[in-house]
Amino acid sequence: MSLHGLLDAVVKDAALAEAIKAAADGNRMHVDLVGPPAARPFAIAALARQTGRPVLAVTATGREAEDLAAALRTLLPSEGVVEYPSWETLPHERLSPRSDTVGRRLAVLRRLAHPRQDDPETGPVSVVVSPVRSVLQPQVKGLGDLEPVALRSGASADLDDVVEALAAAAYARVELVEKRGEFAVRGGILDVFPPTEEHPLRVEFWGDDIEEIRYFKVADQRSLEVAEHGLWAPPCRELLLTESVRDRARALAEQHPELGELLHKIAEGIAVEGMESLAPVLVDDMELLLDVLPKGSMAVVCDPERVRTRAADLVATSQEFLQASWAATA
Repeated sequence: MSLHGLLDAVVKDAALAEAIKAAADGNRMHVDLVGPPAARPFAIAALARQTGRPVLAVTATGREAEDLAAALRTLLPSEGVVEYPSWETLPHERLSPRSDTVGRRLAVLRRLAHPRQDDPETGPVSVVVSPVRSVLQPQVKGLGDLEPVALRSGASADLDDVVEALAAAAYARVELVEKRGEFAVRGGILDVFPPTEEHPLRVEFWGDDIEEIRYFKVADQRSLEVAEHGLWAPPCRELLLTESVRDRARALAEQHPELGELLHKIAEGIAVEGMESLAPVLVDDMELLLDVLPKGSMAVVCDPERVRTRAADLVATSQEFLQASWAATA
């Protein structure tokens, strides 16, 4: 349902108009807006639309982020509103985040770093909605520069090169695709289940020519409708096993034999559960979501007191689990 007309009426409010003017002028670094929670989507949508600047909306929890994003999509073009979800695991746990979570995060980072003007689905972003946990968590630098595997009907591509690219993007090769992050090859047919899609896609090759790309059902493997936008498959992990990462893992295994089981597998190019916990020592640099926002972006904190309290709780909890994790390792 579209409420664009309602937004036109709301922006005439004097307080909101003043805030929009201050944001557009750029002469005030901080503006407080006080109002009911129901007014937040209107204020954020108005700021994004009237100023033309990207907006980062920070919420206290992931559920609030989902609700806010859903409301914003009724006020703004839906393809311009994205969620930046947090991991379901703590950064130092021996558990890897789900591939669909990673895929959604990398899709957002790719659009922030390299928006495509010819496709609204991968074009510029107007609002990024993120729980404070995602804002606080450091991530591997340069994730937005990772190339997704992109194919379109009528184009040409070497199937072997595509398979190699999917493997490098941490997709698992299987006999039959059943879950996100998997791909299968049978003759000239390539099945891929990107973490950002509801259904897997089937790519039919004739030599090096791509004849057709369709969705299909996991349950019975029957084809569905044609995928108009083709295949767009972002990586499934935020830590890819490049030569540099493998070399560092090999060196660290000698310095920390207590982590040998984990590091030796990484050094051999085997993706293991929880390897993301070692990302800070396996890559050159880490960064925050704030570091990758386009120049001129604005941040809107929804209910600052709750966000501040939630942030303090997250830091305290992470520190406790970090100490317990290393104690168990020792």
